[in-house]
Amino acid sequence: MPKISIIGAGMTGATTAHWLAERDLGDLVLVDVVEGIPQGKGLDMLEAMPIISRDLEIVGSNDYAATRGSDIVILTAGLPRKPGMSRDDLLSANAEIVGKAAVETLKHSPDAIYIVLTNPLDTMAYLTLKLTGLPRARVVGQAGVLDSARMRAFVAQETGLSVENIQCYVLGGHGDEMIPLTRHSNVAGIPLNEYLSVDKLAAIVNRTRKGGGEIVNLLKTGSAFYAPSAAVAQMTEAILRDRNLVVPCSAYMDGEYGLRDIFFGVPVVLNRQGIARIVEYKLNAEEQAQFDKSVAAVKDTHDALKKLVKI
Repeated sequence: MPKISIIGAGMTGATTAHWLAERDLGDLVLVDVVEGIPQGKGLDMLEAMPIISRDLEIVGSNDYAATRGSDIVILTAGLPRKPGMSRDDLLSANAEIVGKAAVETLKHSPDAIYIVLTNPLDTMAYLTLKLTGLPRARVVGQAGVLDSARMRAFVAQETGLSVENIQCYVLGGHGDEMIPLTRHSNVAGIPLNEYLSVDKLAAIVNRTRKGGGEIVNLLKTGSAFYAPSAAVAQMTEAILRDRNLVVPCSAYMDGEYGLRDIFFGVPVVLNRQGIARIVEYKLNAEEQAQFDKSVAAVKDTHDALKKLVKI
């Protein structure tokens, strides 16, 4: 049975464990610095397994040693966004939290594949890669899976059609400069920019870009956790079950799309290796301009990280 460790037992981490248990993907470990929280949530979830007919081990701990031998390490630990707070505002505090989690878990699971969820996402994935020294295939950021799902949900609301008939692809940094590819997205094979009016499509694109902030403003004291954790579960399943699934994720670029030494949201093939390869779209002039703008925003945050941490 595969072993999956989730660092951070808050709303996102615990809900990730819930989705993973439902999918019967492996034994689970929840780790958190707050005494009792991972143990209590882990025990509560373990007691639910007979109800859903899952023979999984689920434990909670405050000790990274509990993660020993993990196949997947999921990093969700960090401070959540608050109203008026940008993802970049989280950089300093979350760099310290994620950096320690990455280094400590690697000691116990040197062969693990890392999925990073903590914001600012692209830069936390970059930090994880640099501090662990892992091959780029084994560090992936959850970004476009969530953003694309949000866009699909909004298109489904607008059209009244099933989400299964709607495919959307969102590239770029996980923030307000993300790039919803309306030309490549479709409704039952019809390009989105042909199916919806310009105004309606523009509204969906704008709502997608600000999807996280919309939820933060509604919740007041937290950020999204159902959809982000479901996205992580989909990525984990694609890896452990060797599915060769094409999904948009944050990946370390080494020449693809003309980029190097940056984590950026692009379509990737996920399988048991982690990121098997990066898929390159041919972008038109408008898409390339948006792409370059998003790259600049992510580089700014990467540069800010380098001033804080020696990597």
